[in-house]
Amino acid sequence: MSLLIFNTLTGKKEPFVPLRENQIGMYVCGVTAYDYCHVGHARAAIVFDTLSRYFQHLRYKVRFVRNFTDIDDKIINRANEEGTDWREVNRKYIAAFYEDMEKLNIAAPTEEPKATDHLPEMLDMIQSLVNQDKAYESEGNIFYAVKSFDGYGRLSGKNIADLRAGARVKINKTKRDPLDFALWKKSKPGEPFWESPWGPGRPGWHIECSAMSKKYLGDTFDIHGGGKDLVFPHHENEIAQSCGCTGKQPVRYWMHNGFVNIDKEKMSKSRGNFFTIREVYKKYHPEVLRLFLISSHYRSPIDFSEKNLADATTVLSRFYEGLASARKKTAQLNEESIPNFREKVNAHPVTKKFETAMNDDLNTAVAVACMNEELRNLNSAAANESASSLEKLAVATTAWETAGKILGLFFLTPEKFEEELFAIKNHSRNLDVGKIEKLIARRKTARQSKNWAEADRCRDELNAMEVVIEDTASGTEWKLR
Repeated sequence: MSLLIFNTLTGKKEPFVPLRENQIGMYVCGVTAYDYCHVGHARAAIVFDTLSRYFQHLRYKVRFVRNFTDIDDKIINRANEEGTDWREVNRKYIAAFYEDMEKLNIAAPTEEPKATDHLPEMLDMIQSLVNQDKAYESEGNIFYAVKSFDGYGRLSGKNIADLRAGARVKINKTKRDPLDFALWKKSKPGEPFWESPWGPGRPGWHIECSAMSKKYLGDTFDIHGGGKDLVFPHHENEIAQSCGCTGKQPVRYWMHNGFVNIDKEKMSKSRGNFFTIREVYKKYHPEVLRLFLISSHYRSPIDFSEKNLADATTVLSRFYEGLASARKKTAQLNEESIPNFREKVNAHPVTKKFETAMNDDLNTAVAVACMNEELRNLNSAAANESASSLEKLAVATTAWETAGKILGLFFLTPEKFEEELFAIKNHSRNLDVGKIEKLIARRKTARQSKNWAEADRCRDELNAMEVVIEDTASGTEWKLR
């Protein structure tokens, strides 16, 4: 089965055929660096990181560009609020972005351009549009003339007449049409500015992505991604200005991830119903957050809740436990000791099921379900001691672990994961470890004296503290639920 991708522009799944053989050009809109990232940002980052990883698994060479918007009204306002320079705001929140994304196993893109480093490219594009009468100057501002582009509204499925009739745009006498959008904004007193042929100012938001994608990926490239909220007006405007400048369609496949919802409403800063990634990390392991966000199809909305994150914690713990058990059983085996090891991994049913799911428009929800199903098979196989069975287990384990790593999981040892998970749970619940150990010791004494009522009472108290105990040959082990 060839890879199918849902193209927002056509509204249907299409076979993916790259512009250049074995090469992928992909641009994803990054963050505006004025605040800490929230879970919606995490979802977009994870979706396109997973897509990039999967392309690499399919042996494509990926040129992945993700930008930073580092000049914007929000950045200027935050600088004024904090009594600092706008560049310091950028430094602070870009550094925080990297810290948050590293914990989510987000790989570094090929390029991470900043808007303010690409003013010449933006000015060249704006000048080209002005020269072609597709943009005009008005009181030091440059606006794109939407009427000059016949295809406006195609990406979002919006009708220009309807947009104009219901335009929620504050009347701006400097515009010819309420739908026209700014390519260059005249500077206001006290704001950062750059020189241009039309006077001092700064670029509009939309032009930066057109200019930077053109520089790094060319006039036309394979994939442009981002959250569904960017379809209109941002990506619609990108198409208009890029087509206006080059006469070519800039993007072959437009991909957009769905919203993260709380109480069936989109999580967003403007609604005040958002959680920063850092807040989530205080209660849940970063890899749990990643698993939760890939457990639904990327185009679907996903409900953020304590229950769903708790469920993801349980699943990931089982994954790591199964991985630890299988690794222990096959510790003496390696690729060199098993003939045609890599070919067997590539042909394994786990690999095939995983690829079938991912080829269906990056269906990570089905891919995770396949991993859940195969975990049961791994656990059963680990009980078989024959040499041939262990070789099969080694192949299956590698196929299963490889699938997990494409999804951005298993970047820790099972021991390190359990250690970090315990630390997070312990911190968030403020547990009394000493009390837990005393209850376990008291239960042991009660069992030895056959005081079953006291032993059960100790277990019930531990259970109320969400402590799970297991009696083994070497003693009683415990962990947090």
